Amino acid sequence: MSNPAQPEIKIHQAENYRESYANSVQVRVNVWDFFLVFGTLQQPSESQVEVRNFQGVYLSPQQAKALLNILHQNVTNYEAMFGEIKLDPRAMTQGPVH
Repeated sequence: MSNPAQPEIKIHQAENYRESYANSVQVRVNVWDFFLVFGTLQQPSESQVEVRNFQGVYLSPQQAKALLNILHQNVTNYEAMFGEIKLDPRAMTQGPVH
């Protein structure tokens, strides 16, 4: 059995398309989807952190897994080119599960 031909993919930006910078991503999971909430994190003092969320995106479990795979591939390639990405150990704490 042969593989079907890949369709031609055309990508267009919607009129309301925008690009933003996020240094905070929260993930909420339920049985039907993953919900990613993007924001910017600021620390005005040693004891206070502020997060301003600006966009939420729902993904199907299948699309979330595809995103995981493509992010893993790109992070691996980035580290091969520029060196290991170091994470702040405080950022590795588990947050609440929603």
